[in-house]
Amino acid sequence: MDVPSQRRVLHILVVDDHVENALLMRQLLRTRGYSVQVANNAAEAEEQIRAQPPDLILLDVIMPGRSGFELCRQLKNDRATRLIPIVLITGLTEREDRVRGIEAGADDFLNKPIYAEELFARANSLLKLKEFTDELESAEDVLCTLGLSVEARDPYTEGHCERLARYASELGRHLGLDVDAVTALRRGGYLHDLGKITVPDEILKKGANLTPEEWQVMRQHPMTGEAICRPLKSLRAVLPIIRNHHEHFDGSGYPDGLRGQEIPLLARILQVVDVYDALRTERPYKAALSHEKAEEMMVREADQGLWDPALVEEFFSMLQKEKAA
Repeated sequence: MDVPSQRRVLHILVVDDHVENALLMRQLLRTRGYSVQVANNAAEAEEQIRAQPPDLILLDVIMPGRSGFELCRQLKNDRATRLIPIVLITGLTEREDRVRGIEAGADDFLNKPIYAEELFARANSLLKLKEFTDELESAEDVLCTLGLSVEARDPYTEGHCERLARYASELGRHLGLDVDAVTALRRGGYLHDLGKITVPDEILKKGANLTPEEWQVMRQHPMTGEAICRPLKSLRAVLPIIRNHHEHFDGSGYPDGLRGQEIPLLARILQVVDVYDALRTERPYKAALSHEKAEEMMVREADQGLWDPALVEEFFSMLQKEKAA
């Protein structure tokens, strides 16, 4: 007989410098089965969030020290906390205050005085959304783990995905790309070769001198990886990276034969760092190149039309700045 799994108790953090208000909300929410903690200011809230990230934050706007607006903006700008729903609780009624809350990233508002049914409705709605978001993140984690499992099939590529995720996201930040693009580059580092999961070991580990038939199998992996990730809308920005990271600037790459600026920018970025890491890594059929030799070869190949010359220049400029720092 199957025993039904127990549903996880959802955790809410109430942040309010008026202790009576905070305790009242805690008492009300606990009647609905939620786990509730209370913080009286922004600093306390940060400590509790680090110790136990909540599923929902009810945040008073007017507090001594940092305001709810400031804390909300900080949490929404932090990749580790930006997906936590935040309800701003306010006695302010001016439209400008609502606009300010929206600009800070608030997901919803509650006006004082708090009415129990409205509190329950807002909490329930946002917690359902958070559970859905968590499920999507879990699915992404599974795909990233699959990407690492592809890497693990070849002992010579150990750490390759991690390095690409780091190089690509650093280059994205160096170029001034927004946080969503940088996140897509980091995920692309793990997922770019996911389609190789369908490539047989005897082809994947051969590395060089593939027969035309074997090469045809290998060339399918960008499209296979794209098809695996396509159902997840949260990976939409990663799909061009997966599909197009083997295109060449002169149009000689695959699978679509794209040329120059036709190749999506994020795919061109991932391509540059992928080539660099491949050159710097020992393989059964080649020795690892030094940083200087890798740079020399990539600049030459960019001049020949394989890689985006501007991105190659930016990448090595970034590495030089990191070395000098």
